[in-house]
Amino acid sequence: MKRAFDLLAATVGLIVLAAPMLALWLAVRITSPGPGLYWSQRVGKGSALFPMPKFRTMRIDTPEVATHLLDNPDRWLTPVGPLMRKLSLDELPQLWSVLVGHMSLVGPRPALFNQDDLIAARKAAGVDVLRPGVTGWAQINGRDELTIPDKVALDAEYLRRRSFLFDLKVLVSTVVPVLTAKGVTR
Repeated sequence: MKRAFDLLAATVGLIVLAAPMLALWLAVRITSPGPGLYWSQRVGKGSALFPMPKFRTMRIDTPEVATHLLDNPDRWLTPVGPLMRKLSLDELPQLWSVLVGHMSLVGPRPALFNQDDLIAARKAAGVDVLRPGVTGWAQINGRDELTIPDKVALDAEYLRRRSFLFDLKVLVSTVVPVLTAKGVTR
């Protein structure tokens, strides 16, 4: 049922959001050199790597590390990057990853390929059996403000509690943090 819901929601989302996504892509292209989309290597189910699309919010010469590890991350942002990140608009292309089966609407947020500490902690907690999500339990309970142990504890709680109704709760609860940019540090 989860996969069927993911397929339906991703298909409808991509159709309904096609025009706004084209406008966002153009905004990135017009305001900074480089592609409108950035394909990031992420860790998926079973620790397998997959390419995850995002609207590019960082300059093309930005080091490929988690934003919080950059020295002065704001200097790497494109002109439209701060707004796109604040409203999580950069995440919309991930509906493609849901459609092709690399991600789910709800699950642990996918780690960067080089976030060894997070990947190891998730594997130790058994969380790596899940498809990563566009949103997740940890996302609505702290987002960027969480430490890795806290994030993994919430991911493990999601693993224990997962159900269609719990996924719906997470999806509905995602709206307020996204609209208010709660928990977003960059």
